[in-house]
Amino acid sequence: MSAATLEAQLVARARAAEGAEREAACRQIYETLRRRVFGLCLRMCGERTLAEDAMQNAFLAAFRGLRTFRGQSQLSTWIYRVAIREALALRTRRPPAAELTEAETIPSNAAPVDAQVAARQQARAVQAAFQTLSADHQAVLSLFAVEGLEHKQIAEVLGIPEGTVWYRLHEARKALRERASL
Repeated sequence: MSAATLEAQLVARARAAEGAEREAACRQIYETLRRRVFGLCLRMCGERTLAEDAMQNAFLAAFRGLRTFRGQSQLSTWIYRVAIREALALRTRRPPAAELTEAETIPSNAAPVDAQVAARQQARAVQAAFQTLSADHQAVLSLFAVEGLEHKQIAEVLGIPEGTVWYRLHEARKALRERASL
């Protein structure tokens, strides 16, 4: 079953249900999307606590508005849009206090120590450079490079023309390369 089909079934189930059934359907939506939404929020906020708050706010807003969801896009696309809005709102109210920890940025592997040190340094440089990008560039880059969305889907999430997505992605990559010295 495709992700779009699963999401459509979950939305239909959550809309039709009441009480415990609706709660179970919402829980399944949450479990299906939470890792991706949290990752997006973490990249947008730069701080775990803010990202958790943004993710919670996004899911609460989405569940409250589920009955009005028109289905013109996938549920995940809609929730991404809500999550970005929540992350930006929290980030403007409280700027990030700390960088991501190594455990959050560097996957563990069995590479030699020198390679691990180099990888950590590069990851820190990329993370620091990413945090200096504009919110528009962070959103486009996160949705494309990390979430794997296509340009058309990113345009839907952000509510911008597809050509703007191409342009912002190009500019974000260019700025990231320059700032991270890649």
